[in-house]
Amino acid sequence: MNAVVAPVLPVTPIPPERLEQLSRAVEGLSPAQLYWVAAWTASIAQGQRGGPVVLPTTPAAEAVAADRLTIVYGSQTGNAKRIAEELAQRSESAGLTVRLLRADVYPQRELAKERHLVVVISTQGDGEPPDDARGLVEFIAGKRAPKLPGLKFAVLGLGDSSYPLFCAIGRQLDARFIELGATRFAPLAEADVDFETVSEPWLDSTLKQARELLATASPTVRPAALHTVPDASCYTRDKPFAATVLANQRIVSRDSDRDVRHIELSLEGSGLRYEPGDALGVWPKNPAPLVAQWLDALQLDGAREVTHRTRTLPLAAWLRDECEITRLSRPFVAALGAISGHAELTQLLHADGKAALAELLANEQPIDLLRRYPARWEPEALIAALRPLTPRLYSIASSRRAVDEEVHLTVAVVDYQAHGQPHWGAASTFLAQAGEDATVPVFIESNERFRLPADPARDVIMIGPGTGVAPFRAFVQERQETGASGRNWLFFGNRHFARDFLYQIEWQQALKDGALHRLDVAFSRDEGKKVYVQDRLRERGRDVYAWLEAGAHLYVCGDATHMARDVHDALIDIIAAHGGRSPESAKTWLAELLQQGRYARDVY
Repeated sequence: MNAVVAPVLPVTPIPPERLEQLSRAVEGLSPAQLYWVAAWTASIAQGQRGGPVVLPTTPAAEAVAADRLTIVYGSQTGNAKRIAEELAQRSESAGLTVRLLRADVYPQRELAKERHLVVVISTQGDGEPPDDARGLVEFIAGKRAPKLPGLKFAVLGLGDSSYPLFCAIGRQLDARFIELGATRFAPLAEADVDFETVSEPWLDSTLKQARELLATASPTVRPAALHTVPDASCYTRDKPFAATVLANQRIVSRDSDRDVRHIELSLEGSGLRYEPGDALGVWPKNPAPLVAQWLDALQLDGAREVTHRTRTLPLAAWLRDECEITRLSRPFVAALGAISGHAELTQLLHADGKAALAELLANEQPIDLLRRYPARWEPEALIAALRPLTPRLYSIASSRRAVDEEVHLTVAVVDYQAHGQPHWGAASTFLAQAGEDATVPVFIESNERFRLPADPARDVIMIGPGTGVAPFRAFVQERQETGASGRNWLFFGNRHFARDFLYQIEWQQALKDGALHRLDVAFSRDEGKKVYVQDRLRERGRDVYAWLEAGAHLYVCGDATHMARDVHDALIDIIAAHGGRSPESAKTWLAELLQQGRYARDVY
């Protein structure tokens, strides 16, 4: 058989603005669909060289007119995305025609024509949608949403039952689809932090129902010939890579009241790849002194064998390696209230205890409640009451182009005194104690919503107080390595200039080299009046608006509870004041930036 060799064509760079459009157009397509696009564009190129234009005969093309399953996800930390991708993969393997899209890429005008839709969506904080789903959620909830009598749908909501509005966005969408005339083909499912216990059976049942529906709707649909796309790495969330510690350096002064570490890990031999804006997932172990505190407070034997969900381990191993013991949750408060009989705990779970419960969850660790409300626990009941230990995600603080097969992190160590006792965080303590040559189990968590502009000539504004500056170290490195011509403006804030100016020397060198064009800082404890990054934004409001009006991309990273909201409010004020808009019009303008991908947030 003679091989067909494509002629070599001269490389013609795509204009940056067209490249950005192309990137957004293909975002969210499945591997099979991307292969179809590649074959289609190759056919167009063949036609332009005088050959015939032949549409590729993949199942995706043949089934254009047939019914399909559309899967849309809205995800803040990656869990909803991961579940949606798993459903898409299983559905394609089952022979279904599948379209997988992130919520902000979904064409809203097509909702009226949709026939089989699955939505996997998380709820953030106090009942808010993830950033990538705000536009779609508002559209479906609004007056412009179409009637949907022909739609059959299923919704999986993800959330944290410690918050009062658990899975609120999933519930809202489910109810709204019914209101618009759609019909459920699977019941609404709601998954807590240990989402696998709900998502796994939901995946099985939803796929079964979808196969039955699509077999009836499109009996001519043939099994899809899947194209295997080799992974760059076999290491994943469920199979992490053991990364060797290369450096673990404190980057605040000795007299700082906080410990912040710059940590460098080797990815050599892993095949792991990341882009600026991605996160590194770290599987921690709980601090040994904290495990000892638990065993002492409960008067339990750490060597005792405990069986839970078919696994048997010593109690100490469960507490160290498997269970969440640094984060207090509503289910644990409920379990402790039931076993201890303390009425004030059960009262917190009622509607009138909402504020007190929120304060308790924000400020206390489980060990504090175990000491305050002593109870006799059976080890099996204790392990059943605790959530599984989950990986922590850290914004990556390096560009792979600059550091090769390494990944860098900026980690604030949780280590403090409360109620006369030391307290620790899980992952931050685990990382802080990892000496050189130790290994850390890691994986890459992609974050497509937090990407540098495809057009290197675009300006970027970066707002990152504290350890929120981490991804912007990666951004500046990347822009310097790629020779991007756009300007870079960083807003950084912390408590003290002399103690907490993270990466100060690097930023000063970047200014000297032209890799950073503007730097505005706010140190809240150095003056009588506290000054934060949002105050600096307002002071520079005229220039901030001018950059945005000229097409700059805006990024925010850090605390979601206070900083991100305050920055958002400051941006609205800036747009209103310097853009001659009303507050409502300014909100709409900023929301449009979010929809366009020009305003991105990585908040936690």
